Amino acid sequence: MKSNRQTISFMLPYILWVGLFVLLPLALMVTQSVQNIHHQWTWENYTNFFSSGTYLKMTFNSIFYALLVTVLTLLISYPMAYILSRIKHSQFWLLLVILPTWVNLLLKAYAFIGLLAREGTVNQFLGFMGIAPQQLLFTDASFILVATYIEIPFMILPIYNSLVEINPSLTNAAHDLGATAWQTLKKVIFPLTLNGVKTGIQAVFIPTLSLFMLTRLIGGNRVITLGTAIEEHFMVTQNWGMGSTIGIVLVLAMALTMYLTRERTKKRGRR
Repeated sequence: MKSNRQTISFMLPYILWVGLFVLLPLALMVTQSVQNIHHQWTWENYTNFFSSGTYLKMTFNSIFYALLVTVLTLLISYPMAYILSRIKHSQFWLLLVILPTWVNLLLKAYAFIGLLAREGTVNQFLGFMGIAPQQLLFTDASFILVATYIEIPFMILPIYNSLVEINPSLTNAAHDLGATAWQTLKKVIFPLTLNGVKTGIQAVFIPTLSLFMLTRLIGGNRVITLGTAIEEHFMVTQNWGMGSTIGIVLVLAMALTMYLTRERTKKRGRR
């Protein structure tokens, strides 16, 4: 009985946290999503969302850019994580990878504005090389570049953890059996790190779906996503019902992503 009370007392702060900061806001969003601007109960917001070409295009843009950033991040992060797991003093180099995450996102965005602006550092270097200044800021490419840079540490960490947990005897056995380095990577290492890759995809794809600050500061509103639409409805048009509806769609998209990238355990049959 005493142990049960202790267990409940330990769980109580977490239950309160989840209830106040996860379940309650979600319940408020669901409630507001079925109300119009006059606080009347209606499904009009959902009807408008799924029948509007504008909102469907925003949804496509959000998924497309999130998928593109995730793929680029994975292509960069997996080799980096593999190298980090093989070199000496890997913890030090991993710390250098993590350090940018300690800097506020807004500060990093303004740093890239200074680099990519018309009179920025990159264009000054191009001018030194005899190349005319280029429009680097407020483009799709600049948004993808900055978003990829920001998300790289969140992809590297889970992959690195999966790599260092691999038993070296498995790769040694592959080499002894005549497997090349590429075959070992493809048949042994990558399958064993697949859960780390899935975790990295969750950590990158889900936040990128709802980015809105970078779309404004770096993309110059050329990149319009659902995150941008939510900000517009809550901060500008004051249509909280529609903003909540888009938020619910994003939550469902994130839940679907987590389901598709979940860790699958193989069921073993009884002999």
